[in-house]
This record gives sequence, C-alpha cells and structure tokens, in this order.
Amino acid sequence: MKFERYGKGLAKGLTVTIRHLFRWPVTTQYPEERLVTSRRIRGNELIWDSAKCTGCATCAKACPQGAISIVTSVEPEENRYKVELIEVDTGYCIQCGLCVEACPYEALFMGYAYERAKYRRGEIVQRNEMLLASEERRRSGYMYPEIAAELPEQTLLIDRSKL
Repeated sequence: MKFERYGKGLAKGLTVTIRHLFRWPVTTQYPEERLVTSRRIRGNELIWDSAKCTGCATCAKACPQGAISIVTSVEPEENRYKVELIEVDTGYCIQCGLCVEACPYEALFMGYAYERAKYRRGEIVQRNEMLLASEERRRSGYMYPEIAAELPEQTLLIDRSKL
C-alpha cells in the first residue's frame, strides 16, 4: 500500500517543473560590459592622499579590525610628523568607512573599485605608493559629495532589460 503514494509526489514535482519551464525568465542576464556602480560605493580599497596626511593615526585608531597601521617619524625642522609607512591589510578590512569618517584632514578616501581579488595573501596588503590615487584607483564619493558630483551616474540592470 505504500507504493500507491510514491508516484503522486513525483508527478506533482514534474508538473511544477514543466509549468516553470515555459515561463518568461525572471532573472536578467549579466551584461557583457561592466555596469557603473554607485557614486558613493565603499569599494574594497582605500585611497590615501600623502600631501594632506599629517600622520596623526586617527584612521588607525578608528578601525575596528586594526587593518591600518602607520609608522611616523618626527621632522624637527618643520615640527611635524612624517609618514614613513602606512599599511592597510584589505584582507581584514570590512569596508565600513569609519577610517574615512574619522580622518580630520580629509586624507583618506574609499576606493571606487570593487573587483580587486588577488591570488596571494601578501598582495592584498597595500603600502605607501600602492594607496595613492591613479587612473585605475579612483576615489569614491563616500563622505565627499563634491567628488560624487564628478563621477558618472549609476547604471542598473533593470534599465538594460527595458532596451
């Protein structure tokens, strides 16, 4: 008697599968070209402005993960700190943006990129020159509306599906 119910469940499952087989797809296919992300994205990198940085290490103190370390030395002729080494371990970084918010001299920015995966652990630790802005390392508009106004407008997949 147990074998009578065995076929009913299988038949119900197949009818659901066949019904969904002929529907229009719900998921939009990922486009061939990259989409423009939000202007205020908190990408997985930090951009450092060495000219504005005073070496106060407020960003390192504000980091909840301890991903930022700064080594400074004193310049007696100018009576200020000089940043010898700034190091950001993006493997520990959770992209919370607290370091950017804490910087009193506006010397730290969130990056605009989000695809920065590496094969080796040592490559995700960024030091001095690796943190500077360049063509491929652009600043995000997170915490800075004047930078956000210069960035391109975000594109969405839903806009592409209507074309």
